[in-house]
Amino acid sequence: MLSIFSWSIFLYKWWTFRRAERQSAQFLDVFRRSSKFSEVQAVCRSLGDSPLVGLFQSGYAELTAQLRQNSPDVSNGPNPKPPATRPTLKSLTAVDRALMRASVIEINKLDHHVSFLATTANIAPFIGLFGTVWGIMSAFERIGITGSTNLGAVAPGIAEALITTAAGLAAAIPAVWFYNHLTQRSKLFAAEMDDFAMEFLNIAERNFT
Repeated sequence: MLSIFSWSIFLYKWWTFRRAERQSAQFLDVFRRSSKFSEVQAVCRSLGDSPLVGLFQSGYAELTAQLRQNSPDVSNGPNPKPPATRPTLKSLTAVDRALMRASVIEINKLDHHVSFLATTANIAPFIGLFGTVWGIMSAFERIGITGSTNLGAVAPGIAEALITTAAGLAAAIPAVWFYNHLTQRSKLFAAEMDDFAMEFLNIAERNFT
């Protein structure tokens, strides 16, 4: 059962990560080609599986909120005029915090269910060993009842008891590889999100401070 769950989680996460990688590449291409953040915002819904989209939307929301607060009021007076200066950010640090919060949320999404693989890798061998010990105890109990120490009578019970250890290892070994593989890919996503956050902040600093 643990093995089935492990394979199911791995296949699902592998598909999710692959889709996220593909959409992240598409999103970065749009982000770097666009001249306005509003153009990037327009494609976010179609690329929602990319963790970078969550970062961008959080940073863009904070950026927009600050720019609206700091925009000059041009509606007063009989002859409203356009603002003489462009709106500026009140706090670039607040944008950075928004990106950091979004990064934590996205990483938690990526790591969801992955911890089950680590749990499987840790407990499956012990479950198998427990089954083996129980089986050997039963085999010796049968020896005591029958009074026969013939190898032909003992071996089948011990061999049957060892099956549970083999089953435990069969569940644990793939789970270890699955966990390490997915964790490594999650770290790559985290590094990519850090790079994107720095790129976003650099653009915001150049244009709005």
